[in-house]
Amino acid sequence: MPEFLKKRFGGRRLRIYLSALALVLYVLTKISMELYAGAIFMQQLMGWNIYLCIVLILVVTALYTITGGLTAVMYTDTLQTVILMIGATVLMIIGLIEVDGMAGLMDRYMTAAANSTIENRTFYSCGLPRNDSFHIFRDIETGDIPWTGSVLGITIIGMWVWCTDQIMVQRCLSAKDFTHAKAGSLFAAFLKITPFFLWIIPGMISRILYPDEVACASPEDCKAVCSNPAGCSNIAYPLLVIRLLPEGLRGLMLAALMAALMSSLTSIFNSASSMFTMDIWRRFRNKASENELMIVGRVAAGTCVGCSILWLPILESTQGGQLWMYLQVITSCIAPPWTVLFVLAIFWKRTTEQGAFWGLMAGLVVGMIRLVLEIYFTVPFCGSGDVDTRPLILSKVHFSHFAIIIAGVCGIVTVLVSLLTKARPNEKLRRVTWWTRHDSAEPDISDSEDDDDENEAMTKGNKGTELPSKIPPVSFNQEAHHQQSPLNGNGTDTVIIAKKSYQDILKNWLCGTQKNRKPKLSAEERAIIRQKMTSLSENPRKKKILNGLALILMLFTAFMFGVYI
Repeated sequence: MPEFLKKRFGGRRLRIYLSALALVLYVLTKISMELYAGAIFMQQLMGWNIYLCIVLILVVTALYTITGGLTAVMYTDTLQTVILMIGATVLMIIGLIEVDGMAGLMDRYMTAAANSTIENRTFYSCGLPRNDSFHIFRDIETGDIPWTGSVLGITIIGMWVWCTDQIMVQRCLSAKDFTHAKAGSLFAAFLKITPFFLWIIPGMISRILYPDEVACASPEDCKAVCSNPAGCSNIAYPLLVIRLLPEGLRGLMLAALMAALMSSLTSIFNSASSMFTMDIWRRFRNKASENELMIVGRVAAGTCVGCSILWLPILESTQGGQLWMYLQVITSCIAPPWTVLFVLAIFWKRTTEQGAFWGLMAGLVVGMIRLVLEIYFTVPFCGSGDVDTRPLILSKVHFSHFAIIIAGVCGIVTVLVSLLTKARPNEKLRRVTWWTRHDSAEPDISDSEDDDDENEAMTKGNKGTELPSKIPPVSFNQEAHHQQSPLNGNGTDTVIIAKKSYQDILKNWLCGTQKNRKPKLSAEERAIIRQKMTSLSENPRKKKILNGLALILMLFTAFMFGVYI
Protein backbone atom coordinates (compact mmCIF):
# COMPACT_ATOMS: atom_id res chain seq x y z
CA MET A 1 0.00 0.00 0.00
CA PRO A 2 2.79 2.53 0.66
CA GLU A 3 4.22 1.70 -2.77
CA PHE A 4 0.82 2.33 -4.37
CA LEU A 5 0.69 5.79 -2.81
CA LYS A 6 4.13 6.57 -4.23
CA LYS A 7 3.03 5.52 -7.72
CA ARG A 8 -0.31 7.33 -7.46
CA PHE A 9 0.87 10.63 -6.00
CA GLY A 10 4.66 10.68 -6.20
CA GLY A 11 6.82 11.96 -3.38
CA ARG A 12 7.70 10.18 -0.18
CA ARG A 13 5.84 11.75 2.72
CA LEU A 14 2.56 9.88 2.18
CA ARG A 15 4.42 6.59 2.00
CA ILE A 16 6.38 7.29 5.19
CA TYR A 17 3.30 8.58 7.01
CA LEU A 18 1.23 5.53 6.10
CA SER A 19 3.94 3.17 7.31
CA ALA A 20 4.44 5.05 10.59
CA LEU A 21 0.71 5.20 11.29
CA ALA A 22 0.28 1.53 10.41
CA LEU A 23 2.94 0.64 12.98
CA VAL A 24 1.09 2.68 15.62
CA LEU A 25 -2.14 0.86 14.76
CA TYR A 26 -0.36 -2.49 14.97
CA VAL A 27 0.73 -1.63 18.51
CA LEU A 28 -2.63 -0.25 19.67
CA THR A 29 -4.84 -2.89 18.08
CA LYS A 30 -3.47 -5.91 16.23
CA ILE A 31 -0.47 -7.05 18.28
CA SER A 32 -1.86 -6.12 21.68
CA MET A 33 -5.25 -7.68 20.90
CA GLU A 34 -3.78 -10.90 19.50
CA LEU A 35 -1.54 -11.28 22.55
CA TYR A 36 -4.36 -10.53 24.96
CA ALA A 37 -6.83 -12.88 23.25
CA GLY A 38 -4.32 -15.72 23.19
CA ALA A 39 -3.37 -15.10 26.81
CA ILE A 40 -7.03 -15.28 27.87
CA PHE A 41 -7.35 -18.74 26.34
CA MET A 42 -4.18 -19.96 28.04
CA GLN A 43 -5.19 -18.39 31.33
CA GLN A 44 -8.56 -20.16 31.29
CA LEU A 45 -6.93 -23.45 30.34
CA MET A 46 -3.85 -23.41 32.56
CA GLY A 47 -4.76 -20.93 35.29
CA TRP A 48 -1.48 -19.07 34.74
CA ASN A 49 -0.75 -15.37 35.10
CA ILE A 50 -1.75 -13.53 31.94
CA TYR A 51 1.74 -12.06 31.38
CA LEU A 52 3.37 -15.48 31.70
CA CYS A 53 0.97 -16.67 28.99
CA ILE A 54 2.00 -13.74 26.79
CA VAL A 55 5.70 -14.56 27.17
CA LEU A 56 5.05 -18.17 26.16
CA ILE A 57 3.04 -17.06 23.11
CA LEU A 58 5.83 -14.71 22.04
CA VAL A 59 8.53 -17.37 22.36
CA VAL A 60 6.61 -19.86 20.21
CA THR A 61 5.61 -17.16 17.72
CA ALA A 62 9.21 -15.97 17.42
CA LEU A 63 10.35 -19.46 16.46
CA TYR A 64 7.39 -19.75 14.09
CA THR A 65 8.27 -16.44 12.42
CA ILE A 66 11.99 -17.13 12.10
CA THR A 67 11.55 -20.58 10.58
CA GLY A 68 8.52 -19.77 8.44
CA GLY A 69 7.58 -16.60 6.63
CA LEU A 70 4.46 -15.59 4.72
CA THR A 71 4.28 -18.89 2.84
CA ALA A 72 4.27 -20.89 6.08
CA VAL A 73 1.62 -18.56 7.50
CA MET A 74 -0.73 -19.09 4.56
CA TYR A 75 -0.35 -22.87 4.56
CA THR A 76 -0.91 -23.16 8.30
CA ASP A 77 -3.82 -20.71 8.13
CA THR A 78 -5.50 -22.96 5.58
CA LEU A 79 -5.18 -26.02 7.83
CA GLN A 80 -6.28 -24.10 10.92
CA THR A 81 -9.31 -22.73 9.10
CA VAL A 82 -10.56 -26.26 8.40
CA ILE A 83 -9.97 -27.37 12.00
CA LEU A 84 -11.57 -24.24 13.48
CA MET A 85 -14.62 -24.47 11.22
CA ILE A 86 -15.21 -28.11 12.18
CA GLY A 87 -14.59 -27.52 15.89
CA ALA A 88 -16.70 -24.35 16.02
CA THR A 89 -19.57 -26.07 14.20
CA VAL A 90 -19.54 -28.95 16.68
CA LEU A 91 -19.40 -26.49 19.58
CA MET A 92 -22.36 -24.51 18.21
CA ILE A 93 -24.45 -27.68 17.80
CA ILE A 94 -23.64 -28.92 21.32
CA GLY A 95 -24.37 -25.47 22.73
CA LEU A 96 -27.73 -25.19 20.96
CA ILE A 97 -28.70 -28.62 22.27
CA GLU A 98 -27.86 -27.43 25.81
CA VAL A 99 -30.20 -24.40 25.50
CA ASP A 100 -33.01 -26.16 23.56
CA GLY A 101 -32.28 -24.71 20.14
CA MET A 102 -32.59 -21.18 18.74
CA ALA A 103 -36.00 -20.67 20.33
CA GLY A 104 -34.58 -21.56 23.74
CA LEU A 105 -31.57 -19.34 23.11
CA MET A 106 -33.70 -16.28 22.31
CA ASP A 107 -35.91 -16.89 25.33
CA ARG A 108 -33.28 -17.74 27.94
CA TYR A 109 -30.71 -15.15 26.84
CA MET A 110 -32.96 -12.24 27.82
CA THR A 111 -32.89 -13.43 31.45
CA ALA A 112 -29.23 -14.48 31.55
CA ALA A 113 -27.75 -12.45 34.39
CA ALA A 114 -25.52 -13.06 37.38
CA ASN A 115 -27.17 -13.67 40.76
CA SER A 116 -25.57 -10.51 42.12
CA THR A 117 -27.26 -8.54 39.33
CA ILE A 118 -30.69 -10.02 40.01
CA GLU A 119 -30.38 -9.30 43.74
CA ASN A 120 -29.07 -5.73 43.34
CA ARG A 121 -31.06 -3.19 41.31
CA THR A 122 -27.93 -1.04 40.99
CA PHE A 123 -26.66 -3.41 38.30
CA TYR A 124 -29.89 -3.49 36.27
CA SER A 125 -28.74 -0.79 33.84
CA CYS A 126 -25.61 -2.67 32.81
CA GLY A 127 -25.83 -6.23 34.11
CA LEU A 128 -28.93 -7.36 32.21
CA PRO A 129 -29.05 -8.23 28.49
CA ARG A 130 -30.14 -5.40 26.23
CA ASN A 131 -33.72 -5.38 24.93
CA ASP A 132 -32.38 -5.00 21.38
CA SER A 133 -29.90 -7.88 21.67
CA PHE A 134 -31.34 -9.69 18.63
CA HIS A 135 -31.53 -6.61 16.40
CA ILE A 136 -28.80 -5.24 14.13
CA PHE A 137 -30.31 -1.79 13.60
CA ARG A 138 -30.58 -0.12 17.00
CA ASP A 139 -31.82 3.24 18.24
CA ILE A 140 -29.66 6.27 17.42
CA GLU A 141 -29.61 7.57 21.01
CA THR A 142 -29.98 4.52 23.25
CA GLY A 143 -28.36 1.81 21.11
CA ASP A 144 -24.86 0.64 21.96
CA ILE A 145 -24.24 0.58 18.19
CA PRO A 146 -26.77 2.97 16.55
CA TRP A 147 -28.11 1.97 13.15
CA THR A 148 -26.63 5.05 11.47
CA GLY A 149 -23.21 4.05 12.74
CA SER A 150 -23.73 0.45 11.61
CA VAL A 151 -24.61 1.52 8.07
CA LEU A 152 -22.00 4.26 7.58
CA GLY A 153 -19.42 4.38 10.38
CA ILE A 154 -18.67 0.65 10.62
CA THR A 155 -18.59 0.49 6.81
CA ILE A 156 -15.86 3.14 6.71
CA ILE A 157 -13.83 1.24 9.30
CA GLY A 158 -14.44 -2.07 7.52
CA MET A 159 -13.22 -0.68 4.20
CA TRP A 160 -9.95 0.26 5.84
CA VAL A 161 -9.52 -3.19 7.39
CA TRP A 162 -10.43 -5.29 4.35
CA CYS A 163 -9.41 -3.07 1.43
CA THR A 164 -6.33 -1.08 2.48
CA ASP A 165 -4.72 -2.87 5.43
CA GLN A 166 -1.28 -4.13 4.47
CA ILE A 167 -1.85 -7.51 6.13
CA MET A 168 -4.96 -8.22 4.05
CA VAL A 169 -3.67 -6.75 0.81
CA GLN A 170 -0.39 -8.69 0.88
CA ARG A 171 -2.36 -11.95 0.92
CA CYS A 172 -4.32 -10.93 -2.17
CA LEU A 173 -1.11 -9.85 -3.91
CA SER A 174 0.41 -13.27 -3.23
CA ALA A 175 -2.27 -14.91 -5.40
CA LYS A 176 -1.28 -16.69 -8.61
CA ASP A 177 -3.28 -14.29 -10.78
CA PHE A 178 -6.20 -11.86 -10.73
CA THR A 179 -8.83 -14.62 -10.83
CA HIS A 180 -7.29 -16.42 -7.86
CA ALA A 181 -7.18 -13.14 -5.92
CA LYS A 182 -10.90 -12.59 -6.54
CA ALA A 183 -11.75 -16.17 -5.63
CA GLY A 184 -9.75 -15.92 -2.40
CA SER A 185 -11.51 -12.68 -1.48
CA LEU A 186 -14.92 -14.26 -2.12
CA PHE A 187 -14.01 -17.26 0.03
CA ALA A 188 -12.95 -14.86 2.79
CA ALA A 189 -16.32 -13.10 2.42
CA PHE A 190 -18.08 -16.44 2.87
CA LEU A 191 -16.01 -17.18 5.98
CA LYS A 192 -16.85 -13.70 7.31
CA ILE A 193 -20.54 -14.63 7.39
CA THR A 194 -19.96 -17.71 9.55
CA PRO A 195 -18.88 -15.87 12.77
CA PHE A 196 -22.52 -15.04 13.47
CA PHE A 197 -23.28 -18.74 13.72
CA LEU A 198 -19.93 -20.07 14.96
CA TRP A 199 -18.79 -17.36 17.38
CA ILE A 200 -21.60 -14.97 18.33
CA ILE A 201 -24.28 -17.58 19.03
CA PRO A 202 -21.88 -19.72 21.15
CA GLY A 203 -20.90 -16.58 23.05
CA MET A 204 -24.54 -15.93 23.89
CA ILE A 205 -24.95 -19.57 24.89
CA SER A 206 -21.98 -19.19 27.22
CA ARG A 207 -23.71 -16.30 29.00
CA ILE A 208 -26.83 -18.45 29.45
CA LEU A 209 -24.90 -21.43 30.85
CA TYR A 210 -22.38 -19.52 33.00
CA PRO A 211 -24.02 -16.19 33.93
CA ASP A 212 -22.15 -15.66 37.21
CA GLU A 213 -18.85 -15.71 35.32
CA VAL A 214 -19.52 -14.34 31.83
CA ALA A 215 -22.20 -11.84 32.92
CA CYS A 216 -20.60 -10.67 36.18
CA ALA A 217 -21.56 -7.07 36.92
CA SER A 218 -19.75 -5.84 40.03
CA PRO A 219 -16.05 -4.95 39.67
CA GLU A 220 -15.20 -7.17 42.65
CA ASP A 221 -16.89 -10.25 41.18
CA CYS A 222 -15.31 -9.71 37.76
CA LYS A 223 -11.89 -9.25 39.32
CA ALA A 224 -12.27 -12.58 41.10
CA VAL A 225 -13.49 -14.39 37.96
CA CYS A 226 -11.16 -13.14 35.23
CA SER A 227 -8.80 -10.63 36.89
CA ASN A 228 -10.47 -7.77 34.99
CA PRO A 229 -12.81 -5.47 36.97
CA ALA A 230 -14.16 -3.97 33.72
CA GLY A 231 -15.98 -7.19 32.77
CA CYS A 232 -15.54 -10.84 31.80
CA SER A 233 -17.33 -11.09 28.46
CA ASN A 234 -13.99 -11.88 26.81
CA ILE A 235 -13.86 -15.31 28.47
CA ALA A 236 -17.25 -16.41 27.09
CA TYR A 237 -15.96 -18.42 24.15
CA PRO A 238 -12.91 -20.06 25.75
CA LEU A 239 -15.08 -21.04 28.73
CA LEU A 240 -17.51 -22.79 26.40
CA VAL A 241 -14.69 -24.58 24.56
CA ILE A 242 -13.15 -25.85 27.79
CA ARG A 243 -16.40 -27.01 29.41
CA LEU A 244 -18.54 -28.29 26.53
CA LEU A 245 -16.31 -29.88 23.90
CA PRO A 246 -15.23 -33.54 24.21
CA GLU A 247 -11.69 -34.00 25.47
CA GLY A 248 -9.93 -34.81 22.19
CA LEU A 249 -11.75 -32.19 20.14
CA ARG A 250 -11.24 -29.64 22.91
CA GLY A 251 -7.46 -30.02 22.71
CA LEU A 252 -7.49 -29.88 18.91
CA MET A 253 -9.69 -26.77 18.96
CA LEU A 254 -7.52 -24.98 21.49
CA ALA A 255 -4.37 -25.89 19.56
CA ALA A 256 -5.89 -24.58 16.33
CA LEU A 257 -7.05 -21.37 17.99
CA MET A 258 -3.62 -20.73 19.47
CA ALA A 259 -1.91 -21.56 16.18
CA ALA A 260 -4.27 -19.20 14.35
CA LEU A 261 -3.43 -16.40 16.77
CA MET A 262 0.28 -17.06 16.34
CA SER A 263 0.06 -17.13 12.55
CA SER A 264 -1.81 -13.82 12.67
CA LEU A 265 0.98 -12.40 14.81
CA THR A 266 3.49 -13.69 12.27
CA SER A 267 1.66 -11.87 9.47
CA ILE A 268 1.70 -8.70 11.54
CA PHE A 269 5.41 -9.06 12.32
CA ASN A 270 6.21 -9.58 8.63
CA SER A 271 4.20 -6.51 7.62
CA ALA A 272 5.60 -4.34 10.41
CA SER A 273 9.20 -5.23 9.70
CA SER A 274 8.87 -4.80 5.93
CA MET A 275 7.11 -1.43 6.21
CA PHE A 276 9.62 -0.06 8.71
CA THR A 277 12.68 -1.19 6.79
CA MET A 278 11.52 -0.43 3.23
CA ASP A 279 9.50 2.73 3.83
CA ILE A 280 11.18 4.38 6.82
CA TRP A 281 14.68 3.00 7.45
CA ARG A 282 15.73 3.12 3.79
CA ARG A 283 14.79 6.80 3.64
CA PHE A 284 17.64 7.48 6.06
CA ARG A 285 19.95 4.59 5.07
CA ASN A 286 19.38 4.25 1.34
CA LYS A 287 22.45 2.05 0.89
CA ALA A 288 21.72 -0.32 3.75
CA SER A 289 22.75 -3.91 3.11
CA GLU A 290 20.29 -6.79 3.06
CA ASN A 291 21.68 -8.09 6.35
CA GLU A 292 21.20 -4.69 7.98
CA LEU A 293 17.60 -4.49 6.76
CA MET A 294 16.84 -7.97 8.11
CA ILE A 295 18.24 -7.13 11.55
CA VAL A 296 16.51 -3.74 11.66
CA GLY A 297 13.22 -5.37 10.65
CA ARG A 298 13.39 -7.86 13.49
CA VAL A 299 14.33 -5.14 15.98
CA ALA A 300 11.37 -3.06 14.74
CA ALA A 301 8.98 -6.00 15.18
CA GLY A 302 10.38 -6.64 18.67
CA THR A 303 9.93 -2.98 19.59
CA CYS A 304 6.29 -3.11 18.46
CA VAL A 305 5.75 -6.17 20.65
CA GLY A 306 7.30 -4.45 23.67
CA CYS A 307 5.11 -1.38 23.23
CA SER A 308 2.05 -3.62 22.82
CA ILE A 309 2.74 -5.38 26.12
CA LEU A 310 3.04 -2.02 27.87
CA TRP A 311 -0.31 -1.06 26.33
CA LEU A 312 -2.19 -4.11 27.67
CA PRO A 313 -3.34 -2.56 31.00
CA ILE A 314 -5.08 0.23 29.07
CA LEU A 315 -6.65 -2.30 26.71
CA GLU A 316 -8.06 -4.27 29.66
CA SER A 317 -9.70 -1.28 31.31
CA THR A 318 -11.36 0.41 28.32
CA GLN A 319 -14.83 -0.16 26.84
CA GLY A 320 -15.98 -2.41 29.66
CA GLY A 321 -13.27 -4.93 28.86
CA GLN A 322 -14.85 -5.84 25.50
CA LEU A 323 -12.13 -6.48 22.92
CA TRP A 324 -14.31 -5.85 19.88
CA MET A 325 -15.55 -2.50 21.19
CA TYR A 326 -12.01 -1.47 22.08
CA LEU A 327 -10.83 -2.30 18.57
CA GLN A 328 -13.60 -0.27 16.92
CA VAL A 329 -13.04 2.75 19.17
CA ILE A 330 -9.32 2.93 18.44
CA THR A 331 -9.78 2.29 14.72
CA SER A 332 -12.54 4.91 14.40
CA CYS A 333 -10.07 7.58 15.54
CA ILE A 334 -7.28 6.70 13.10
CA ALA A 335 -8.53 4.67 10.11
CA PRO A 336 -11.29 6.79 8.43
CA PRO A 337 -8.88 9.32 6.85
CA TRP A 338 -7.07 6.44 5.14
CA THR A 339 -10.32 5.04 3.80
CA VAL A 340 -11.19 8.45 2.34
CA LEU A 341 -7.71 8.84 0.87
CA PHE A 342 -7.71 5.52 -0.97
CA VAL A 343 -11.29 5.95 -2.21
CA LEU A 344 -10.49 9.39 -3.64
CA ALA A 345 -7.11 8.25 -4.98
CA ILE A 346 -8.69 5.38 -6.90
CA PHE A 347 -11.95 6.95 -8.10
CA TRP A 348 -11.12 10.69 -8.47
CA LYS A 349 -8.20 11.38 -10.79
CA ARG A 350 -8.08 15.03 -9.71
CA THR A 351 -6.85 14.13 -6.20
CA THR A 352 -3.37 15.56 -5.68
CA GLU A 353 -0.54 14.73 -3.32
CA GLN A 354 -0.97 18.03 -1.46
CA GLY A 355 -4.69 17.43 -1.05
CA ALA A 356 -4.13 13.90 0.20
CA PHE A 357 -1.46 15.00 2.67
CA TRP A 358 -3.37 17.89 4.21
CA GLY A 359 -6.57 15.86 4.32
CA LEU A 360 -4.70 13.24 6.32
CA MET A 361 -3.23 15.89 8.61
CA ALA A 362 -6.70 17.29 9.33
CA GLY A 363 -7.99 13.80 10.05
CA LEU A 364 -4.97 13.05 12.24
CA VAL A 365 -5.48 16.12 14.43
CA VAL A 366 -9.20 15.47 14.92
CA GLY A 367 -8.67 11.75 15.49
CA MET A 368 -5.82 12.17 17.95
CA ILE A 369 -7.86 14.56 20.08
CA ARG A 370 -10.60 11.96 20.39
CA LEU A 371 -8.13 9.12 20.97
CA VAL A 372 -6.36 10.93 23.82
CA LEU A 373 -9.72 11.69 25.43
CA GLU A 374 -10.80 8.03 25.07
CA ILE A 375 -7.65 6.88 26.84
CA TYR A 376 -7.75 9.50 29.60
CA PHE A 377 -11.47 9.35 30.40
CA THR A 378 -12.83 5.85 31.01
CA VAL A 379 -16.42 4.68 31.36
CA PRO A 380 -17.33 4.12 35.05
CA PHE A 381 -17.49 0.46 36.06
CA CYS A 382 -20.93 -1.14 36.18
CA GLY A 383 -22.60 -0.56 39.54
CA SER A 384 -19.75 1.58 40.87
CA GLY A 385 -22.02 4.59 41.36
CA ASP A 386 -19.38 6.89 39.87
CA VAL A 387 -20.58 9.85 37.81
CA ASP A 388 -19.74 9.79 34.11
CA THR A 389 -17.36 12.77 33.83
CA ARG A 390 -16.39 12.21 30.21
CA PRO A 391 -16.59 15.18 27.80
CA LEU A 392 -19.68 15.41 25.61
CA ILE A 393 -17.65 14.45 22.53
CA LEU A 394 -17.24 11.03 24.16
CA SER A 395 -20.47 10.52 26.07
CA LYS A 396 -22.82 11.93 23.40
CA VAL A 397 -21.01 11.15 20.12
CA HIS A 398 -20.78 7.42 19.44
CA PHE A 399 -17.50 6.16 17.98
CA SER A 400 -19.24 5.02 14.79
CA HIS A 401 -20.71 8.51 14.35
CA PHE A 402 -17.28 9.99 15.00
CA ALA A 403 -15.89 7.84 12.19
CA ILE A 404 -18.39 9.52 9.84
CA ILE A 405 -17.40 12.98 11.12
CA ILE A 406 -13.66 12.48 10.76
CA ALA A 407 -14.12 10.95 7.29
CA GLY A 408 -16.16 13.99 6.26
CA VAL A 409 -13.52 16.42 7.57
CA CYS A 410 -10.74 14.57 5.76
CA GLY A 411 -12.73 14.35 2.52
CA ILE A 412 -13.62 18.05 2.46
CA VAL A 413 -10.03 19.16 3.12
CA THR A 414 -8.65 16.74 0.51
CA VAL A 415 -11.06 17.91 -2.19
CA LEU A 416 -10.57 21.63 -1.49
CA VAL A 417 -6.77 21.46 -1.43
CA SER A 418 -6.71 19.23 -4.53
CA LEU A 419 -8.81 21.75 -6.47
CA LEU A 420 -6.43 24.54 -5.43
CA THR A 421 -3.27 22.69 -6.48
CA LYS A 422 -1.90 21.49 -9.81
CA ALA A 423 -3.41 18.26 -11.14
CA ARG A 424 -1.16 15.26 -11.70
CA PRO A 425 -0.46 14.62 -15.42
CA ASN A 426 -2.39 11.77 -17.04
CA GLU A 427 0.77 9.89 -17.97
CA LYS A 428 1.55 9.56 -14.26
CA LEU A 429 -1.88 8.05 -13.54
CA ARG A 430 -1.61 4.96 -15.73
CA ARG A 431 -2.76 1.77 -13.98
CA VAL A 432 -3.17 3.48 -10.58
CA THR A 433 -6.83 4.59 -10.75
CA TRP A 434 -10.07 2.77 -11.50
CA TRP A 435 -10.38 4.57 -14.82
CA THR A 436 -6.83 3.78 -15.98
CA ARG A 437 -6.48 0.24 -14.63
CA HIS A 438 -6.44 -1.31 -18.12
CA ASP A 439 -3.71 0.96 -19.51
CA SER A 440 -0.90 -1.04 -21.05
CA ALA A 441 1.89 1.38 -20.09
CA GLU A 442 3.27 1.85 -16.59
CA PRO A 443 2.91 5.22 -14.83
CA ASP A 444 5.64 7.69 -15.74
CA ILE A 445 7.69 8.15 -12.57
CA SER A 446 10.24 10.95 -12.67
CA ASP A 447 13.73 10.52 -11.24
CA SER A 448 12.91 12.68 -8.22
CA GLU A 449 10.07 10.33 -7.34
CA ASP A 450 11.90 7.11 -8.10
CA ASP A 451 13.09 4.64 -5.50
CA ASP A 452 15.98 2.30 -6.18
CA ASP A 453 14.14 -0.91 -5.38
CA GLU A 454 13.72 -4.08 -7.35
CA ASN A 455 10.17 -3.32 -8.45
CA GLU A 456 11.21 -0.04 -10.02
CA ALA A 457 14.10 -1.74 -11.74
CA MET A 458 11.66 -4.25 -13.18
CA THR A 459 9.40 -1.44 -14.34
CA LYS A 460 12.14 0.57 -16.00
CA GLY A 461 13.79 -2.47 -17.52
CA ASN A 462 17.36 -1.95 -16.37
CA LYS A 463 19.82 -4.38 -17.81
CA GLY A 464 20.78 -7.45 -15.84
CA THR A 465 22.79 -10.60 -16.23
CA GLU A 466 21.12 -13.47 -18.03
CA LEU A 467 20.58 -16.70 -16.15
CA PRO A 468 23.13 -19.38 -17.00
CA SER A 469 21.70 -22.44 -18.67
CA LYS A 470 23.36 -24.80 -16.18
CA ILE A 471 24.43 -24.13 -12.63
CA PRO A 472 26.83 -26.81 -11.35
CA PRO A 473 26.25 -28.34 -7.92
CA VAL A 474 28.04 -27.06 -4.86
CA SER A 475 30.49 -29.40 -3.11
CA PHE A 476 31.60 -29.12 0.51
CA ASN A 477 34.64 -30.26 2.44
CA GLN A 478 36.14 -29.72 5.87
CA GLU A 479 37.73 -26.35 5.12
CA ALA A 480 35.67 -24.66 2.46
CA HIS A 481 33.29 -25.30 -0.38
CA HIS A 482 34.01 -24.73 -4.05
CA GLN A 483 31.60 -23.81 -6.79
CA GLN A 484 32.47 -24.00 -10.46
CA SER A 485 32.03 -20.69 -12.18
CA PRO A 486 29.12 -20.76 -14.62
CA LEU A 487 30.93 -18.10 -16.64
CA ASN A 488 33.90 -20.29 -17.43
CA GLY A 489 33.38 -23.35 -19.55
CA ASN A 490 36.58 -25.19 -18.58
CA GLY A 491 35.50 -25.49 -14.94
CA THR A 492 38.88 -24.35 -13.58
CA ASP A 493 37.59 -21.21 -11.89
CA THR A 494 36.11 -21.73 -8.44
CA VAL A 495 34.51 -19.56 -5.80
CA ILE A 496 35.89 -20.32 -2.35
CA ILE A 497 33.68 -19.52 0.62
CA ALA A 498 35.01 -20.18 4.09
CA LYS A 499 32.96 -22.58 6.14
CA LYS A 500 31.08 -20.79 8.92
CA SER A 501 31.10 -21.83 12.54
CA TYR A 502 27.97 -23.11 14.21
CA GLN A 503 27.79 -19.84 16.17
CA ASP A 504 27.72 -17.83 12.93
CA ILE A 505 25.10 -20.14 11.44
CA LEU A 506 22.90 -19.75 14.54
CA LYS A 507 23.33 -15.97 14.55
CA ASN A 508 22.44 -15.71 10.86
CA TRP A 509 19.41 -17.94 11.35
CA LEU A 510 18.09 -15.90 14.27
CA CYS A 511 18.74 -12.56 12.58
CA GLY A 512 17.64 -13.70 9.15
CA THR A 513 20.94 -12.70 7.58
CA GLN A 514 21.65 -15.79 5.50
CA LYS A 515 22.87 -14.77 2.09
CA ASN A 516 20.52 -16.04 -0.57
CA ARG A 517 22.13 -16.14 -3.97
CA LYS A 518 19.55 -14.58 -6.28
CA PRO A 519 20.40 -14.77 -9.96
CA LYS A 520 20.03 -11.51 -11.84
CA LEU A 521 17.35 -11.44 -14.49
CA SER A 522 17.62 -10.00 -17.95
CA ALA A 523 15.39 -7.15 -19.05
CA GLU A 524 13.29 -9.57 -21.11
CA GLU A 525 12.79 -11.94 -18.17
CA ARG A 526 11.84 -9.07 -15.89
CA ALA A 527 9.36 -7.80 -18.47
CA ILE A 528 7.68 -11.22 -18.71
CA ILE A 529 7.38 -11.49 -14.92
CA ARG A 530 6.08 -7.94 -14.70
CA GLN A 531 3.45 -8.59 -17.36
CA LYS A 532 2.17 -11.68 -15.53
CA MET A 533 2.12 -9.82 -12.21
CA THR A 534 0.12 -6.86 -13.52
CA SER A 535 -2.29 -8.64 -15.87
CA LEU A 536 -6.00 -8.14 -15.19
CA SER A 537 -7.14 -10.62 -17.83
CA GLU A 538 -9.69 -13.24 -16.76
CA ASN A 539 -11.20 -16.37 -18.15
CA PRO A 540 -14.77 -15.33 -19.18
CA ARG A 541 -16.34 -18.48 -17.72
CA LYS A 542 -14.53 -18.13 -14.38
CA LYS A 543 -15.38 -14.44 -14.28
CA LYS A 544 -19.12 -15.18 -14.60
CA ILE A 545 -18.92 -17.84 -11.88
CA LEU A 546 -17.14 -15.49 -9.47
CA ASN A 547 -19.55 -12.64 -10.19
CA GLY A 548 -22.47 -15.00 -9.57
CA LEU A 549 -21.00 -16.11 -6.24
CA ALA A 550 -20.49 -12.47 -5.24
CA LEU A 551 -24.14 -11.74 -6.02
CA ILE A 552 -25.27 -14.75 -3.94
CA LEU A 553 -23.19 -13.56 -0.98
CA MET A 554 -24.67 -10.07 -1.20
CA LEU A 555 -28.22 -11.43 -1.36
CA PHE A 556 -27.62 -13.71 1.64
CA THR A 557 -26.18 -10.79 3.62
CA ALA A 558 -29.23 -8.69 2.78
CA PHE A 559 -31.45 -11.59 3.88
CA MET A 560 -29.67 -11.80 7.25
CA PHE A 561 -30.10 -8.06 7.72
CA GLY A 562 -33.80 -8.50 7.04
CA VAL A 563 -34.17 -11.33 9.56
CA TYR A 564 -32.45 -9.43 12.38
CA ILE A 565 -33.44 -5.91 11.45
